[in-house]
Amino acid sequence: QVQLVESGGGLVQAGESLRLSCAASGSIFSANAMSWHRQAPGKQRELVAVIWGGGSTKYADSVKGRFTISRDNTKNTVYLQMNSLKPEDTAVYYCNHMGYWGEGTLVTVSS
Repeated sequence: QVQLVESGGGLVQAGESLRLSCAASGSIFSANAMSWHRQAPGKQRELVAVIWGGGSTKYADSVKGRFTISRDNTKNTVYLQMNSLKPEDTAVYYCNHMGYWGEGTLVTVSS
């Protein structure tokens, strides 16, 4: 069993930054991937970024160059640094580990 708790969402203006955190507890495997996903109103959930145990990363084209995913295995926490935010980044952001999901944190970007 894995528990994931996201935090750090909020209301910002276009061009500003936010850092999301996802704290994991339970049967965590640091060698396994952790990922961030988002779901905008009326749209399907989509992958934003993933980081594997060795530190390699992959990003959705829409966030490349603006978002950075990182993890601290000593704290069982994954982060998503989001810079140059756009209104189209507005969504509920979820983290995932081994198929488990958190409750999500809302990010709203105003124009």
